[in-house]
Amino acid sequence: MTDDRPADRLDADGEFGFEPAVSDRLAASRPARRRRGGVRRRLTGFALLAATLGTIGGGYALLAPASGAADTTSSSADIAAGRQLYNTSCITCHGANLQGVDGRGPTLVGVGSASVYFQVSTGRMPAPNQGAYELRKPPKFNDQQARQLGAFVQSVGGGPQVPAAGENLVADSSKLADGGQLFRLNCASCHGATGHGAPLSAGKIAPSLMEANDTQIYTAMLSGPENMPVFSDNEITPDQKKEIIAYVQYLQHSKDPGGAGLARIGPVSEGLVVWSVGLGALMLVILWIGSKS
Repeated sequence: MTDDRPADRLDADGEFGFEPAVSDRLAASRPARRRRGGVRRRLTGFALLAATLGTIGGGYALLAPASGAADTTSSSADIAAGRQLYNTSCITCHGANLQGVDGRGPTLVGVGSASVYFQVSTGRMPAPNQGAYELRKPPKFNDQQARQLGAFVQSVGGGPQVPAAGENLVADSSKLADGGQLFRLNCASCHGATGHGAPLSAGKIAPSLMEANDTQIYTAMLSGPENMPVFSDNEITPDQKKEIIAYVQYLQHSKDPGGAGLARIGPVSEGLVVWSVGLGALMLVILWIGSKS
């Protein structure tokens, strides 16, 4: 059967003799649509990813504990007073920019006002020289001056902050047992079960906690002075720190029911001391009698 269509129409239809169902114009528009659709999908994906990350980050910032003490603000007057105290008493060993001086003192960048308050309020700083351990001494600066020094160091180098003056750092008595458990898990291995301190290696010691006040204990946990590890708020929460302080206060103020305290290590040790002293005294009497005879 012959095709009666003109030759030019036959050529337009192609070799199959019919016009394709999809026109050339529609076929040409498909890549552009696919490109537009791909760009739209990528933009949508980026937007969803950004929203998800923002939600997760915001939730963590709201719910996760901070790495330092509660955020406090220092006035420009406190910072200026702290700068003056620093230039008078600290700059020789720690440098003009808190960078430290080789052979004299370490850098203070990042230690925060918490470390400054602990070291200065306990009289450990200013130190006459560097050693394995700095003993607690009568402080050179009062509480306000220690906070002013900390405010200056905080303003320059940042770091964990000392709690605000007057902030309650002690949990109520209902948390005393929890504080005792936390103390035994985290503190007793160095400071002893009774908080009276103990010797460590390399000439260092864990000091007694019997003279430490609440803010000093709190800032020590935040800053980790000397051989002590840092207990950030991600490891021991602020409420748990307050429970530990409540237990330390209990150790400081409670008394043994009778006899010598002997660091609260019990009647067995007390009896051993009495026996040893008595036996030694008896031996001296025997030797004295022998010499006389």
